[in-house]
Amino acid sequence: MGYIPIFLTMGGACLLFFLTVRNSMQRKLNLQRELSSKLGLNHPELEIILGQIVIPEEISKKWKSIHPDKKLPKKSRELIQALKINRIQYNQLIKKAPYNWVAKASGYSPI
Repeated sequence: MGYIPIFLTMGGACLLFFLTVRNSMQRKLNLQRELSSKLGLNHPELEIILGQIVIPEEISKKWKSIHPDKKLPKKSRELIQALKINRIQYNQLIKKAPYNWVAKASGYSPI
């Protein structure tokens, strides 16, 4: 009888940790999609599909191939930097020890 509350408390703590980490990962993925969509709406010539996660380096290469004489606008450069920072933070989160268990169980993979 004395061990049941201990097991329930530990199980609840593990479940709460799992849900919190999963929510954090999902927010980072949603932010990545949102930033990609903003970039796609600002520059339709880049052919970014709304809601799709894009790689920032490919966007820069595509811009240079389409507009070799123009620089990327400042607002777009800031969006690309935000994409890079968010991707780095997400990938670092997935590599850490307790978080990678949640990522594997939930099916999250690096960007």
